[in-house]
Amino acid sequence: MDNGLMFQGFEWYMPDDGNYYKDLKKKLVDMKRIGVTSVWLPPVCKATGSNDTGYGVYDLYDLGEFDQKGSVRTKYGTKEELLDLIKAIHDEGMYVYADVVLNHKAGADFEEEFMAVKVDNNNRTKEIEKQRNIKAWTGFNFPGRNGKYSDFTWNYNHFSGVDYDASTGDKGIFRIIGENKGWNWGVSHDNGNFDYLMFADIDHANTEVKEELKRWVDWFIEELNLDGIRFDAVKHIDSAFLEEFTSHIKEKMGDEFYFLGEYWDHDVKNKIKFMKSTKYSMDLFDVGLHFNMYAASQNSANYDLRKLFDNTVTKTDPAMSVTFVDNHDSEPGQSLESFVKEWFKEIAYGIILLRKDGYPCIFYGDYYGIGGEFMIKPLKEKIDVLSLIRKNHAYGAQDDYFKEKDLIGWVRQGTEDHPGKCAVVISTREKKTISMFIDKYHSGKVYADFTGNCADKVKVDEEGYGEFTAEAGSISVWLEEEIVLG
Repeated sequence: MDNGLMFQGFEWYMPDDGNYYKDLKKKLVDMKRIGVTSVWLPPVCKATGSNDTGYGVYDLYDLGEFDQKGSVRTKYGTKEELLDLIKAIHDEGMYVYADVVLNHKAGADFEEEFMAVKVDNNNRTKEIEKQRNIKAWTGFNFPGRNGKYSDFTWNYNHFSGVDYDASTGDKGIFRIIGENKGWNWGVSHDNGNFDYLMFADIDHANTEVKEELKRWVDWFIEELNLDGIRFDAVKHIDSAFLEEFTSHIKEKMGDEFYFLGEYWDHDVKNKIKFMKSTKYSMDLFDVGLHFNMYAASQNSANYDLRKLFDNTVTKTDPAMSVTFVDNHDSEPGQSLESFVKEWFKEIAYGIILLRKDGYPCIFYGDYYGIGGEFMIKPLKEKIDVLSLIRKNHAYGAQDDYFKEKDLIGWVRQGTEDHPGKCAVVISTREKKTISMFIDKYHSGKVYADFTGNCADKVKVDEEGYGEFTAEAGSISVWLEEEIVLG
C-alpha cells in the first residue's frame, strides 16, 4: 500500500451513549482528506456491559443485536449502525480492520465446579497449593441469543485458567486440571508462562475451541465485510493456534486480508521470536518505538535521538512494523500508561508519518482529544498538516542525518509520481541547523517550514545543499515554498 495510513478510531474513555458508530461516520470526511487508508474499529462484540470498552468480551456472535448484559447495543451502538458505518468507510475508499479479542471470555452465565491448582502469580509454572475443587464463572450459554448463528456453548473444559474461586472467595491464578490440559507454551515466558492474562482464559489447544473460533471468524468476516483483523494480546495466545487461525482465514479470504497483532513488550527479540513462530503472518505494533518516544519526551536533556530506532521492529523488520505514538492502553489512567508528553507529540507524529519505514497509525485520542476525567485537548490541526505532507510529499528514498543526540534530520527524495523533496529536522534542546542534500537541480529553490514552527526561509545552494533549521524542542518540515498542501 503506497503511503498507507491507519486511524485508530477510538480511545478508552468514549462515552457510553451508544452513539459512537454514528459519530465516527461523521468524522470520515476528516480522515479521507488527510490520506487515511484504513480505520481500526474497537471490539464490536457484546462485552460485560455497555460501559465495557469491549475487551471484556462476552459473546462473539452478538454485535449489538440481542438483549444481553443489560442492553441490545454495545457501548458503541447497534449492529445495524455498525454495518452502516462499515459501508460508509468502504464508500470513502478506506479499509476496515476489526479489533478481535480471543484471549479470554468474561461475564459468564453460570458457575461450574471443577478441579484446579493455584499457581504462583510471578511464576505460573509453579504450583503453590494442592489440586482442589473450585467454583468459577466459566459457563456460557448466551440465553439472550438462544442459539442464533451458533449453538456452541462454553464450559470449563474450554478454558485453561481463572482468577477467582467463588466457593471460598479466594483470589489468585488457578490452572484448570483435566486430561491433556495445561498452559499453552507458545506464549510469552514472562512470569514463567504468560498464557493467563485475565477473566476465563481460553484454551487454544482445545480442538472444540479451535473449530468453533474458525467457524465464528468465517461468519464474522462475511457478516461485516472486513478487510483485516487486529488481534488483541497476542503474547498471551498460543502462537501455533494463531498461525493455524490466520492460515485458515487466508485460505478463505486470500493473501490481501490484513492481520495486525498487539504484542506489548519492550524487547524486540521477543517480537522477532513471535513473528518467526507465527510464520510472519501478522504485522506488529512497534511498542519499542513507542517507548523510545515516551522516554525522549520524559528526558529532553539526555535522550539520544540517534538511538530512537534501537530495539524496534521498524529497524529489524520494517515491512512488519505498525508505528504509533500512543493508543488506548498507553493513555492516562490505564495499566500500561506511558503517554508521550505534549511537547514531543508533534515531533513523534512527524517521526511516524514522514519516514519511509512502518505503517503509521494515528490515535483518536491524540487527534480528537481524550475524554473522561483527563480531558486532554486534541492535536488535530498539527496532525492534519503532517498527514497532508505525508499524503502528498513524503515519498521515495530517505537520506538520514542523525547528527547529534538532540538533533536529527532526514530528506525524502521523492518519486516519479511525487517528485518533490521533503526535508525534516528535529531539535529537542535548542535551535539548531543541519546541512542536508536536496540535489543540484533544486539549486536556487526556496524552502519553507510548513509546520509554521520556524519562520526562516532556506535557499538551496549551487551544490544542492540547504541549511535546514528546527527551533528548540520542535520539528520543522521543509518543502518548496510555493507548494499548496491541499
